[in-house]
Amino acid sequence: MKKWNKASRNALLAGLLFFIVMLAFACKKKEKEDTKEVIAPTITTAATKVPTVTPEPTIAIDTHEGEARSFLTGEWKAEEEVLKRPYAVMFNNIEYASPQSGIGDADILYEALVEGGITRLMGIFDGIDPESETAKRIGSIRSARHYYASFADEYDAIFVHFGETTYATKAMKKSGIDHLTGSYGIGVNSFYRDASIKSPHNAFTSLKGIEEAIEKGNIRTDHEEAYEGHYSFYEEDTVPESENDVNKVTFKFSNYTSPYFTYDAENKVYLRFQFGSEHIDANTGIQLSFKNILVQFVKEWDIDSNGYQTMELADASGTGYYITNGKMVRITWKKNESTKVMRYYDETGEELTINPGKTYIAVFPDHKTENVMME
Repeated sequence: MKKWNKASRNALLAGLLFFIVMLAFACKKKEKEDTKEVIAPTITTAATKVPTVTPEPTIAIDTHEGEARSFLTGEWKAEEEVLKRPYAVMFNNIEYASPQSGIGDADILYEALVEGGITRLMGIFDGIDPESETAKRIGSIRSARHYYASFADEYDAIFVHFGETTYATKAMKKSGIDHLTGSYGIGVNSFYRDASIKSPHNAFTSLKGIEEAIEKGNIRTDHEEAYEGHYSFYEEDTVPESENDVNKVTFKFSNYTSPYFTYDAENKVYLRFQFGSEHIDANTGIQLSFKNILVQFVKEWDIDSNGYQTMELADASGTGYYITNGKMVRITWKKNESTKVMRYYDETGEELTINPGKTYIAVFPDHKTENVMME
């Protein structure tokens, strides 16, 4: 074995020492590199597009501020107009006097027999537009019958007529209904004659004439606070649940008078015809149309040898029909003459609800129900 001298051992130790130093330096460098902050590489990505959310439009809730529902049509009107008493006007309804002026603006139209097989019409107006043709010419106006005065009183209306039967005179005095007539009293100057038309079919009135008579007579023009109206109305147009379709209805009051109505499905109204043609308003040329038709069967008979009619209305009841939107439902009715309240009821006994709009009412003899013909 080779023997190491002192110089060789020193050289070996020096080499080992150098190696250890270098190894320690390398480890220190590696440790330093390992402890450096690692910075993640920047990754470029496509920007995410945030969808634009369009807010829902704010729906204006119609509170009908300053408005109220008409007692006659159920439609919204200015409150001060709704609170006004309506006018109930007696219209002539013979063929010679047709067509009538202003009748198309009536919100409710009554028809019932008078003497001789003819009918009279009573239009109830929920105010009259002072700028309209109706404001200038309403008529021709004819005489009152006691049962028409009773109908008008159901609406707290101011009754407008030209003359009356003795039965009507007694009935109006008893009920205390406010009325204007061209025959006497405060209404004598409220009517005018059209010389081109044969008397007695030529009496007309105007809004100005009515208002002047009301002022002269100091007649109440607003409903009393206790007044509740005559009808209950649906909020929206409603088709009755019924299997009875009605596209045409004819009222054969007599051989002389047989008005009929046809259903206009597009406009959802019934159009009126009489004397073989469209029943129009002479002021406008527009045909009369109604959203609702009510048939009220009554006990009716001749009151005297002149053929004047009377009806059982005081504390009375009966049956009838309600027709709207091409459908018919059977109804009943009850009237309390002393309270001036008349109500219709459906087949369940609940108060009848009708559609908003104009209404035609046929007051028809209950012993001739077969003369109300529906197709």
